[in-house]
Amino acid sequence: MPADAPTVVAGSAGLVAGPEGRRRYDLGPVIRHAIDLSGVAGRAPRVLFVGTASGDPRSHAAELDEAARGAGVEADHLHLFPMPNHPDPLALVLRQDVVWVGGGSVANLLAVWRLHGLDAVFRRAWEAGVVLGGVSAGSICWHAGGTTDSFGPVLRPVTDGLALLPWGNGVHYDSEAARRPLVHRLVAEGVLPRTYCTDDGVALVYRGTELVEAVGDRRAASAYVVERDPHRGAVETPLPARRLT
Repeated sequence: MPADAPTVVAGSAGLVAGPEGRRRYDLGPVIRHAIDLSGVAGRAPRVLFVGTASGDPRSHAAELDEAARGAGVEADHLHLFPMPNHPDPLALVLRQDVVWVGGGSVANLLAVWRLHGLDAVFRRAWEAGVVLGGVSAGSICWHAGGTTDSFGPVLRPVTDGLALLPWGNGVHYDSEAARRPLVHRLVAEGVLPRTYCTDDGVALVYRGTELVEAVGDRRAASAYVVERDPHRGAVETPLPARRLT
Protein backbone atom coordinates (compact mmCIF):
# COMPACT_ATOMS: atom_id res chain seq x y z
CA MET A 1 0.00 0.00 0.00
CA PRO A 2 1.77 3.20 -1.10
CA ALA A 3 1.94 6.39 0.91
CA ASP A 4 -0.59 8.99 -0.22
CA ALA A 5 2.18 11.37 -1.37
CA PRO A 6 5.88 11.03 -2.22
CA THR A 7 7.54 10.71 1.19
CA VAL A 8 11.11 10.83 2.48
CA VAL A 9 12.18 10.26 6.11
CA ALA A 10 15.90 10.91 6.41
CA GLY A 11 18.51 12.40 8.68
CA SER A 12 20.84 11.30 11.47
CA ALA A 13 18.77 8.53 13.07
CA GLY A 14 17.74 4.98 12.27
CA LEU A 15 18.87 1.89 14.14
CA VAL A 16 19.10 1.76 17.94
CA ALA A 17 20.78 -0.68 20.30
CA GLY A 18 19.02 -4.00 20.69
CA PRO A 19 17.47 -5.15 23.98
CA GLU A 20 19.76 -6.43 26.73
CA GLY A 21 22.46 -7.46 24.31
CA ARG A 22 20.27 -10.14 22.72
CA ARG A 23 20.85 -8.62 19.31
CA ARG A 24 22.98 -5.74 18.19
CA TYR A 25 20.25 -3.54 16.70
CA ASP A 26 16.59 -2.74 16.79
CA LEU A 27 14.67 -0.69 14.26
CA GLY A 28 14.50 2.69 15.96
CA PRO A 29 11.51 5.01 16.27
CA VAL A 30 12.43 6.90 13.10
CA ILE A 31 12.40 3.76 10.93
CA ARG A 32 9.14 2.68 12.57
CA HIS A 33 7.70 6.12 11.80
CA ALA A 34 8.68 5.70 8.15
CA ILE A 35 6.81 2.38 8.16
CA ASP A 36 3.74 4.04 9.70
CA LEU A 37 3.80 6.73 7.00
CA SER A 38 3.71 4.05 4.31
CA GLY A 39 0.15 3.23 5.36
CA VAL A 40 0.72 -0.53 5.44
CA ALA A 41 -2.00 -2.47 7.28
CA GLY A 42 -3.14 -6.07 7.61
CA ARG A 43 0.23 -7.67 6.88
CA ALA A 44 3.88 -7.45 7.81
CA PRO A 45 5.53 -4.27 6.49
CA ARG A 46 8.08 -4.81 3.73
CA VAL A 47 11.36 -2.92 4.18
CA LEU A 48 14.24 -3.00 1.71
CA PHE A 49 17.65 -2.29 3.21
CA VAL A 50 20.28 -0.81 0.89
CA GLY A 51 23.88 -0.95 2.08
CA THR A 52 25.70 0.40 -0.98
CA ALA A 53 27.40 3.21 0.95
CA SER A 54 29.26 0.71 3.15
CA GLY A 55 29.97 -1.86 0.43
CA ASP A 56 27.06 -4.24 1.15
CA PRO A 57 28.60 -6.06 4.15
CA ARG A 58 26.72 -9.34 4.53
CA SER A 59 27.37 -9.46 8.29
CA HIS A 60 25.51 -6.17 8.72
CA ALA A 61 22.67 -7.45 6.56
CA ALA A 62 22.30 -10.41 8.93
CA GLU A 63 22.08 -8.03 11.89
CA LEU A 64 19.41 -6.03 10.07
CA ASP A 65 17.46 -9.24 9.48
CA GLU A 66 17.50 -9.91 13.25
CA ALA A 67 16.30 -6.37 13.95
CA ALA A 68 13.53 -6.71 11.36
CA ARG A 69 12.31 -10.01 12.83
CA GLY A 70 12.17 -8.37 16.25
CA ALA A 71 9.91 -5.67 14.81
CA GLY A 72 7.66 -8.02 12.83
CA VAL A 73 9.01 -6.65 9.55
CA GLU A 74 9.62 -8.56 6.32
CA ALA A 75 13.12 -7.54 5.26
CA ASP A 76 14.93 -7.78 1.96
CA HIS A 77 18.24 -6.38 0.74
CA LEU A 78 19.47 -4.81 -2.46
CA HIS A 79 23.16 -5.61 -2.85
CA LEU A 80 25.23 -4.27 -5.74
CA PHE A 81 28.57 -5.85 -4.74
CA PRO A 82 29.94 -7.92 -6.38
CA MET A 83 26.87 -7.85 -8.65
CA PRO A 84 23.18 -7.04 -8.16
CA ASN A 85 21.52 -9.76 -6.12
CA HIS A 86 18.14 -9.23 -7.83
CA PRO A 87 17.61 -9.42 -11.62
CA ASP A 88 14.97 -6.64 -11.65
CA PRO A 89 15.73 -3.88 -9.09
CA LEU A 90 12.74 -1.80 -10.16
CA ALA A 91 10.29 -4.62 -9.49
CA LEU A 92 12.02 -5.33 -6.17
CA VAL A 93 11.83 -1.70 -5.04
CA LEU A 94 8.21 -1.22 -6.10
CA ARG A 95 7.18 -4.20 -3.95
CA GLN A 96 8.38 -2.45 -0.81
CA ASP A 97 6.64 -0.22 1.71
CA VAL A 98 9.91 1.43 2.79
CA VAL A 99 13.42 1.64 1.36
CA TRP A 100 16.00 2.34 4.07
CA VAL A 101 19.54 3.34 3.03
CA GLY A 102 22.45 2.98 5.43
CA GLY A 103 25.42 5.24 6.04
CA GLY A 104 28.93 5.24 4.62
CA SER A 105 30.28 6.95 1.51
CA VAL A 106 27.62 9.02 -0.22
CA ALA A 107 29.99 9.78 -3.12
CA ASN A 108 30.54 6.09 -3.83
CA LEU A 109 26.84 5.36 -3.36
CA LEU A 110 25.79 7.95 -5.93
CA ALA A 111 28.34 6.77 -8.48
CA VAL A 112 27.38 3.10 -8.16
CA TRP A 113 23.65 3.82 -8.16
CA ARG A 114 23.92 5.81 -11.38
CA LEU A 115 26.02 3.09 -12.99
CA HIS A 116 23.21 0.60 -12.29
CA GLY A 117 20.35 2.97 -13.15
CA LEU A 118 19.08 3.17 -9.58
CA ASP A 119 18.72 6.95 -9.73
CA ALA A 120 15.77 6.39 -12.10
CA VAL A 121 14.51 3.40 -10.08
CA PHE A 122 14.32 5.36 -6.84
CA ARG A 123 12.66 8.35 -8.49
CA ARG A 124 10.02 6.00 -9.89
CA ALA A 125 9.51 4.45 -6.46
CA TRP A 126 9.27 7.84 -4.74
CA GLU A 127 6.64 8.98 -7.23
CA ALA A 128 4.75 5.69 -6.71
CA GLY A 129 4.51 6.22 -2.93
CA VAL A 130 7.25 3.93 -1.64
CA VAL A 131 8.62 5.71 1.44
CA LEU A 132 12.32 6.45 0.98
CA GLY A 133 14.54 6.92 3.99
CA GLY A 134 18.00 6.61 5.39
CA VAL A 135 20.67 7.80 7.75
CA SER A 136 23.77 9.90 7.07
CA ALA A 137 24.82 9.05 3.48
CA GLY A 138 21.36 7.50 3.19
CA SER A 139 19.90 10.92 3.96
CA ILE A 140 22.16 13.15 1.88
CA CYS A 141 21.57 11.03 -1.24
CA TRP A 142 17.92 12.11 -1.61
CA HIS A 143 18.88 15.80 -1.45
CA ALA A 144 20.75 18.07 -3.86
CA GLY A 145 23.91 17.71 -1.79
CA GLY A 146 25.55 18.13 1.59
CA THR A 147 28.78 17.67 3.48
CA THR A 148 30.69 14.40 3.43
CA ASP A 149 33.85 12.62 4.54
CA SER A 150 33.64 10.39 1.46
CA PHE A 151 36.92 11.82 0.15
CA GLY A 152 38.92 11.76 3.39
CA PRO A 153 38.88 12.98 7.00
CA VAL A 154 38.50 16.63 5.95
CA LEU A 155 34.86 17.28 5.10
CA ARG A 156 34.05 18.35 1.57
CA PRO A 157 30.86 19.24 -0.29
CA VAL A 158 28.96 16.80 -2.45
CA THR A 159 26.63 18.52 -4.92
CA ASP A 160 25.37 15.72 -7.17
CA GLY A 161 22.72 14.09 -4.99
CA LEU A 162 19.62 12.60 -6.60
CA ALA A 163 17.81 15.89 -5.81
CA LEU A 164 14.41 14.34 -5.29
CA LEU A 165 14.50 17.03 -2.61
CA PRO A 166 15.98 20.24 -4.05
CA TRP A 167 17.65 21.22 -0.78
CA GLY A 168 20.99 20.69 0.88
CA ASN A 169 21.32 18.29 3.80
CA GLY A 170 23.58 18.44 6.83
CA VAL A 171 23.90 15.33 9.00
CA HIS A 172 25.56 14.71 12.40
CA TYR A 173 25.20 18.42 13.07
CA ASP A 174 25.85 18.23 16.82
CA SER A 175 28.37 15.38 16.96
CA GLU A 176 30.96 16.42 14.36
CA ALA A 177 32.28 19.91 14.99
CA ALA A 178 33.29 20.66 11.40
CA ARG A 179 29.81 20.05 9.95
CA ARG A 180 28.07 23.28 11.03
CA PRO A 181 30.71 25.82 9.88
CA LEU A 182 31.10 24.06 6.52
CA VAL A 183 27.35 24.05 5.92
CA HIS A 184 27.24 27.77 6.75
CA ARG A 185 30.09 28.54 4.36
CA LEU A 186 28.67 26.47 1.51
CA VAL A 187 25.23 28.05 1.85
CA ALA A 188 26.68 31.57 2.09
CA GLU A 189 28.73 30.95 -1.07
CA GLY A 190 25.77 29.49 -2.96
CA VAL A 191 27.40 26.06 -3.31
CA LEU A 192 24.44 24.53 -1.45
CA PRO A 193 20.85 25.77 -1.62
CA ARG A 194 18.68 26.10 1.49
CA THR A 195 19.98 23.30 3.71
CA TYR A 196 18.13 21.25 6.32
CA CYS A 197 20.32 19.78 9.05
CA THR A 198 19.85 17.23 11.82
CA ASP A 199 21.45 16.50 15.16
CA ASP A 200 22.10 12.83 15.87
CA GLY A 201 18.83 11.11 16.69
CA VAL A 202 16.75 13.40 14.45
CA ALA A 203 15.25 12.93 10.99
CA LEU A 204 13.36 15.13 8.53
CA VAL A 205 9.96 14.18 7.13
CA TYR A 206 9.18 15.46 3.64
CA ARG A 207 5.91 15.12 1.74
CA GLY A 208 6.57 15.87 -1.88
CA THR A 209 9.50 18.30 -1.71
CA GLU A 210 8.25 20.21 1.35
CA LEU A 211 9.49 19.64 4.87
CA VAL A 212 6.56 18.63 7.09
CA GLU A 213 8.31 18.19 10.43
CA ALA A 214 11.40 16.98 12.23
CA VAL A 215 11.13 13.90 14.44
CA GLY A 216 13.58 12.22 16.75
CA ASP A 217 14.36 9.64 19.38
CA ARG A 218 16.44 11.83 21.71
CA ARG A 219 15.67 14.66 24.09
CA ALA A 220 17.36 18.00 23.43
CA ALA A 221 18.10 17.17 19.79
CA SER A 222 16.95 19.43 16.99
CA ALA A 223 16.85 20.13 13.30
CA TYR A 224 17.86 23.38 11.60
CA VAL A 225 17.41 25.24 8.37
CA VAL A 226 20.32 27.26 7.00
CA GLU A 227 19.51 29.87 4.36
CA ARG A 228 21.51 32.42 2.44
CA ASP A 229 20.98 36.06 3.30
CA PRO A 230 22.55 38.60 0.90
CA HIS A 231 23.58 40.83 3.79
CA ARG A 232 24.42 38.36 6.58
CA GLY A 233 25.66 35.30 4.71
CA ALA A 234 24.21 32.10 6.17
CA VAL A 235 21.38 32.35 8.67
CA GLU A 236 20.47 29.34 10.83
CA THR A 237 17.03 28.78 12.34
CA PRO A 238 16.27 25.91 14.77
CA LEU A 239 13.42 23.55 13.92
CA PRO A 240 12.18 21.72 17.02
CA ALA A 241 12.00 17.94 16.65
CA ARG A 242 8.92 16.05 17.83
CA ARG A 243 10.08 13.18 19.98
CA LEU A 244 8.80 9.78 18.90
CA THR A 245 7.98 7.18 21.52
